Amino acid sequence: MAVEDFNTKYPSMEDLRNKAKKRIPRFAFEYLDGGCNEDVNLHRNTADLREVQLKPEYLRSFGGSSMKTKLFGVEYDAPVGIAPVGLQGLMWPNAPEILAKAAHKHNVPFILSTVTTSSIERISELTEGKAWFQLYHPAENRLRDDIIKRAEAAECPVLVILCDVPTFGFRPRDIRNGLAMPPKMSVSNILQVFGKPSWALNTLRYGQPNFETLKPYMPKGLDLKQLGKFMDQTFSGRLNEEKIKPIRDMWKGKIVLKGVASHADTEEAIRLGLDGIIVSNHGGRQLDAGESTIKPLATIAEKYGDKIEVMVDSGLRSGPDIARAMATGAKFTFMGRSFMYGTAALGTQGGNHTIQMLKTQLQQVMEQLCCEKIEDFPNHLIR
Repeated sequence: MAVEDFNTKYPSMEDLRNKAKKRIPRFAFEYLDGGCNEDVNLHRNTADLREVQLKPEYLRSFGGSSMKTKLFGVEYDAPVGIAPVGLQGLMWPNAPEILAKAAHKHNVPFILSTVTTSSIERISELTEGKAWFQLYHPAENRLRDDIIKRAEAAECPVLVILCDVPTFGFRPRDIRNGLAMPPKMSVSNILQVFGKPSWALNTLRYGQPNFETLKPYMPKGLDLKQLGKFMDQTFSGRLNEEKIKPIRDMWKGKIVLKGVASHADTEEAIRLGLDGIIVSNHGGRQLDAGESTIKPLATIAEKYGDKIEVMVDSGLRSGPDIARAMATGAKFTFMGRSFMYGTAALGTQGGNHTIQMLKTQLQQVMEQLCCEKIEDFPNHLIR
């Protein structure tokens, strides 16, 4: 274990979540922590994942275990990356940079969201061109092409396109808090800020969070209503063949489709020449009546895993959860909310701590199971 990266006061994700709740304003925590509607699918994600059971083999010979994992020809130190999260700097100031640095240090992927609070160029600089970029689909081809060219110039190896946001999720807490898009500083929110001095001081230090990647395209001096209207007019979230084909033609690197939840969408991704999918329901933030991610993952991985790289996010909170997902057929896993808990809890050390915690937990599971390589996890699945 890299002792310098691990804070023994917070050895679990629940510890980090509880600490984050104490350190950041309620409106920011509720934006991070909540799902949509009644949070049914938010809780289903983790509950169904934890129904997966693994079989240890104690008496067979064991030569040690390695978490190293190859994905798109790159060897990573563990099969977990940092998923794209919007408005990260709202939840903890400078969060995207903190997490990008940690991902680079620990040799795991970091995915930058179009609508987070650091630019493509800055994150590329911090990761030496290794960060992935997730594109919210612009309504205008000119804007789409320019953002893609910037990601290419920044040497992003993987472009992630998002299919599960044809409309923004109905999130009651965010509506009450004025956080639908973008944050609105009501009297209640201002009072919450006064109660969280560390968050407030860091926000003063790094400045009010902005959509840094989108800054070149935004008219100056927009008020809150105008900014919301700009976002609605600028992005068209519903993907189809007509929108995906020009991106495939333009982008020479790998393309991953995030938000897949069905065989039909997987088959379409394969037909359109995409390189990978992330089975995801946006962390339970879009369709409360939908399936958990582990349910479709099992059949998608079994049927299509030899034709396209099958990854997963949503609902994972621990090393054992990573093991469960890998045993179910995932080639790689991503977490978004979990890394934000760590960063909100521990600031500049949050990214390093969370990655080290997950790696330590996963290593223990592998040694307990007598699982030497990540690709051996399916052999331990109790079906």
